Amino acid sequence: MQNDLSTSVSASRLLSLDFMRGLIMVLLMLESTGLYTHLNEYAQGGPLYFLTIQLEHHPWHGLRAWDLVQPGFMFMAGTALALSLDKQWKKGVRWSQSFRKALKRSGWLFFWGVLDYAVRPAGLSFELWDVLTQLSFTLLVAFLIFRWSITAQILFSIGLLVLTEILYRGVRVPGFDQPFTDQHNFGNYIDSILMHKINPGGWVAINCIPTAAHTIWGAVAGKLLLSDQRGMVKVRYMVLGGLACLALGYGLDFAHITPIIKRIATSSFTLASGGYALLLLALCYWWIDLRQHRQRLTFFQVVGMNSIFIYLFFEIVGDRWFNGYVTSLATGLLQIAGTPVFVQAIVSSLCIFGLEWGLCYFLYKRKIFFKL
Repeated sequence: MQNDLSTSVSASRLLSLDFMRGLIMVLLMLESTGLYTHLNEYAQGGPLYFLTIQLEHHPWHGLRAWDLVQPGFMFMAGTALALSLDKQWKKGVRWSQSFRKALKRSGWLFFWGVLDYAVRPAGLSFELWDVLTQLSFTLLVAFLIFRWSITAQILFSIGLLVLTEILYRGVRVPGFDQPFTDQHNFGNYIDSILMHKINPGGWVAINCIPTAAHTIWGAVAGKLLLSDQRGMVKVRYMVLGGLACLALGYGLDFAHITPIIKRIATSSFTLASGGYALLLLALCYWWIDLRQHRQRLTFFQVVGMNSIFIYLFFEIVGDRWFNGYVTSLATGLLQIAGTPVFVQAIVSSLCIFGLEWGLCYFLYKRKIFFKL
């Protein structure tokens, strides 16, 4: 049976990973256009608000669908790392060469992550809250322990979560001695030292410590997919791992031990979101790579294969110029036609998205892929 294939994925692209990466980037692109904000404003107070609010981060204690996007991104980066290292080492690339490449990649990720937040109306700013700066740390950690056994890697990731608990609970700095209170926790204290400011939204730079577990788990999943195990055995391992993470994460929250808080990446949040990432990869791998349902994936692959490029485009060019220009043009034309304001907003957002997707498609057709 096709589901019992034991062939390694190293001989060809893992299309499920391309799809997942593309799906997340499409969601991020749509968010950058302001579409979700428009939907929330329209649905507020109505029966659809429960659904549209899932497209925003939870304000503090709790978990919404949008809180899973960054963990999924970090997780997939780990899986892609495993596939990349497998390909490198089969070509005879030495570990030292791979290490230099990993350092270079992390350096560029850190640079672009800082640059993304650097230019503000009031002047230059130094901030470490961008996903790329976080990823620069988590990828390097995942690389350094990649050759360890899977058991050792998992234990190390658990150690990172324990370390996070110790830092938040054990370090008692006056004014920052409330582990899970916004603006008064250990993460805020470190930010006040590193950047001389605290994020008003509650995000903290040391999220890179617990979320390194996401990238490590992604690398472990990549190792599993590269193994000679039968396809359905791989799926079973990922499902069991995902369910275990969900049980532990929600269990810590329900037992009032550690609340699920995305903005400071508590251990319970890291476990729960990592569980969802594992389950999504298991589902996509089963459906796309094992069951061979590969139709209509191009829409997502076009974006996923240039994920760094399009992320920087909509974060820097889109946010500072492109979105406003396209919105003004689209709404101006729609106003002439007497279109309702809500429709103007939705169409403007979709126009921005369509143009950005078209740019990715242009690069895809010409086999131009930007990589770090």
